[in-house]
Amino acid sequence: MLQQRLPADQASVRRSNLSLVLRHLSENGARSRAVVAVETGLSKTTVTSLVGELQARGLVREIGPQHAGAVGRPGLALALDGSRVGALGLEVNVDYIAAFATDLAGRVLIDRRVTFDAMGSGVERSLGELAAVTRRAVTELGATGVTVAGITVAVPGLIDAHSGVVDVAPNLGWHRTPVAVRLTDAAPGVPIAVGNDANLAALAEYTSGVAAGTADLVYLTGEVGVGGGVISGGRLLEGADGFAGEMGHVMVDPSGERCGCGRIGCWETKVGLAALVRTVTPEHPYGLRDGVLRDPEERLAQIEQAIGDPLVDQAIATVGRWLGRGAATLVNLFNPRVIVFGGYFARLAGRLIPLAQAELERLAMAGSARRCTIVASGLGFGAASRGGAGTVVERILSDPTLIQIR
Repeated sequence: MLQQRLPADQASVRRSNLSLVLRHLSENGARSRAVVAVETGLSKTTVTSLVGELQARGLVREIGPQHAGAVGRPGLALALDGSRVGALGLEVNVDYIAAFATDLAGRVLIDRRVTFDAMGSGVERSLGELAAVTRRAVTELGATGVTVAGITVAVPGLIDAHSGVVDVAPNLGWHRTPVAVRLTDAAPGVPIAVGNDANLAALAEYTSGVAAGTADLVYLTGEVGVGGGVISGGRLLEGADGFAGEMGHVMVDPSGERCGCGRIGCWETKVGLAALVRTVTPEHPYGLRDGVLRDPEERLAQIEQAIGDPLVDQAIATVGRWLGRGAATLVNLFNPRVIVFGGYFARLAGRLIPLAQAELERLAMAGSARRCTIVASGLGFGAASRGGAGTVVERILSDPTLIQIR
């Protein structure tokens, strides 16, 4: 069968081959030029030329002779470098802003979360704080000789990824908010993308989480709101407009509570952190302006200290059962092998997962239910910002020419 010939200029072929070599080193570790040539199918001359350019861009380095047991002079091993190339992921959520940065090889450079009342601060103040966090991170990385190659911002809402505009983020009160444009002054010349928090967290789980490499998985955020990211066949399921995964806004109780989106009985009104907090610490619910700003970890600590109180135990059990009911729908829709509980769901996994798994097996199609397991994420509340940094790394691996020759 003849392969279809596609038009391609030399520059695009060069970019493709640069990506092939860089990704090969990223996924397989140190290799000599000769081994890279054999494993990629490129000629030795081509690999030598490509490696020279990758070195000039600061993406590859030589680490010494590679002894493979063969007779003759050992070749110099090449390894992924990028120690001066930074990838920055940010997340703005109801009560915090997170920053996570790595270099190209995945070494963590920044990992922090700043408590901030984005729900009650309004768009302008929230964007100002997000810009300040961005500016500090870029400056901090620059002081160590790291240049930020890209930024991805995670937001809990519907995102127009092409323009970097948040169409709507119900729990933040944002509508048609041009996040990417508003951050340009904080990071001049740096490409800025915006993505849904659950989608980015799902990518982080797929690449480096507890279910890494699972081709079919669903990730559920456990925040004030509840979102989901779906990996199907090893690819993120985004939908026609990039809005797939808004699982928290599936109506499950037509006579239930009003959701932040304006509708009645959404799933997140049953299982979101705000719902649990409202039940077990009614004196400090989300939206109460008492002058005390609480990080989600602090709110969880309050809940954990109260475990044993019948009211608290019953509230957690109710969340667990509602999680299982929703999970059964997800299994019937997407047939995943794993459902990953993130955020506060992971923190309370010991109490939530047994109940959720039982409901899942009771309500989902029998065959799919038996082959799907619920597990707790190990990435905590930083999953989305970690996923944001990961998308920047992926863009560089796909097109190394994004990094300037030095």
